[in-house]
Amino acid sequence: MKTITNDNTSAQGLQKFGRFLSGMVMPNIGAFIAWGLITALFIPTGWLPNENLATLVGPMIVYLLPLLIGYTGGKMVYGTRGGVLGAVATMGVVVGTSIPMFIGGMIMGPIAGYLMKKFDESVDGKVPTGFEMLVNNFSAGILGTLLTLLAYVGIGPVVEGISNTFGSGVEAFVNAGLLPLASIFIEPAKILFLNNAINHGVLSPLGIEQAATAGKSIFFLLETNPGPGLGILLAYWVFAKGMIKQSAPGAIIIHFFGGIHEIYFPYILMQPSLLLAVIAGGASGVFTFVITGAGLVAVPSPGSIFALSAMAPRGGLILVLAGVVVSTAVTFLVAAVLINKKGEQEEALTKAKENVSQMKNTSKTQMVNKIDEDLDLSQVKTIAVACDAGMGSSAMGASKLKAALKDAKVNLEVINCSIDQLDDQSDLVITHEKLTKRASGVVPGAIHISISDFINTDIYDRLAERLAVLHSSSVDAIESEDVYQPLKKQNIRIGLPSSSKEEAIRMAGQILFEGGYVEEGYIDAMVQRDSELSTYIGNGTAIPHGVSDAKKKIIKTGISILQFPEGVDFSGNTVYLVVGIAGVGNEHLMILSNLAEIVEDEEKIKQLSQTTDIDYIYKQFTN
Repeated sequence: MKTITNDNTSAQGLQKFGRFLSGMVMPNIGAFIAWGLITALFIPTGWLPNENLATLVGPMIVYLLPLLIGYTGGKMVYGTRGGVLGAVATMGVVVGTSIPMFIGGMIMGPIAGYLMKKFDESVDGKVPTGFEMLVNNFSAGILGTLLTLLAYVGIGPVVEGISNTFGSGVEAFVNAGLLPLASIFIEPAKILFLNNAINHGVLSPLGIEQAATAGKSIFFLLETNPGPGLGILLAYWVFAKGMIKQSAPGAIIIHFFGGIHEIYFPYILMQPSLLLAVIAGGASGVFTFVITGAGLVAVPSPGSIFALSAMAPRGGLILVLAGVVVSTAVTFLVAAVLINKKGEQEEALTKAKENVSQMKNTSKTQMVNKIDEDLDLSQVKTIAVACDAGMGSSAMGASKLKAALKDAKVNLEVINCSIDQLDDQSDLVITHEKLTKRASGVVPGAIHISISDFINTDIYDRLAERLAVLHSSSVDAIESEDVYQPLKKQNIRIGLPSSSKEEAIRMAGQILFEGGYVEEGYIDAMVQRDSELSTYIGNGTAIPHGVSDAKKKIIKTGISILQFPEGVDFSGNTVYLVVGIAGVGNEHLMILSNLAEIVEDEEKIKQLSQTTDIDYIYKQFTN
């Protein structure tokens, strides 16, 4: 099987870069919305002017939001330790400049996380026992000091100069009345799933800086305007026939009210000439925003009509709605002409959603809404529905798949996430056809199913049917086997003295090795995995396990539990329970399910970290 994907490497590179940028912003959207609502309500031109409460606006945009971005950027590179250093380094550009330093946070956060990671790697295994915490804390403090000073003296002023120059250019672009032409780039890029890169990586930082001085910004409206998509869907609803006409109303609700713009992308991909319609509509809407002076106080995410209305300044809602109406009308009129020139709309949509190609088994990738009978789904335990941002599209697709599996009485785990969050735990991955190549690169060992529409497809029902057959055929065999228990009481150690992180991981691995669960080489793989990506999961707990290449060293599923009442330093986090894992199939999932509930309970963790009763720990993890 072979995969039909977009081979445009530059577009893929831009997608990856934009995904990284948006990854720093997306987790903090709630904070941006909170700032936007406070701004919209309490500034002098707001809905409920309040001089005292309006004092929150400045510190939030100058300090809080850039620091959150810097922390998130550092954390993306090197976990919590990288995040803390990213926030510290970002403080240098925040104090060293006179403008909100969102771009500075996007620069300093990842740099700080990367340098912290490289330092820790360079001293790993070289720190004398007992000095680990001292080295960890002082190394972060010293490196943070140097990066903060560098940011204050050098990077901050440079970024401010670039930002001012770019801002002046954009201002000249606006003054010349050319801003509507930006739609020539924005609208096609959205269809190529670069919407997050454009909105959160470029337009939002510009808009936030403009809003800080003017109280509102037109940049928040350029990509988020739902008018062009609404115009396309309305045109299909009115002029198309058959399945397209029937699917358009539901897509309108999801797009216009829910803010999930990806829903209308296939309607354009099936007839690329409709790009002219969304470009014309987008440019018309921007032109309307320009001449009326429309703008929003903060980025509306998602870009639904409700979000746009909530972010409109006092007295500015009508201006925003006017631009949306104009862009919708223009897109509708142009699309009506183009659609009428096409007589085979339903056939085109079918091709766009079921663009099946001849495929070879070497890639383990299945294209667009088709499941071959020879595709081996017998080992599928976890299914991931992934999109670029890991939010709207994949969340809705995962919801539909869960419902289909439930109806088919198939009990499998279904998750939704961004492509960059995929890991080796996913046995089957469902992505959009334009994103499948990226997903295949992240988890090459998984089965990949590529679709053209996350919502309007019957792939979930057909997949559930196939899995239901496999599930029912294996029930008797499963019930006839003795139930294997991966955790035994002899695998639990309590009252251990504090040690280094590597020693704790090796102890957990040694128990698995001595119990016959793994080959000895698996222990080194556990240490390697934690050095690449911390296995700390929060609330005093870590779950060290081997890298994916070490699965062949697992003989059978095993769990080991080590209790350190005084704690072990896991890269700046204190761990009291170390749970070593070697998993085959889903035999260990019940214990991990219990562990997930335990980790959320601080009192339970305290009890488990101090108890001297092995039976108590055993019962908690095997309940």
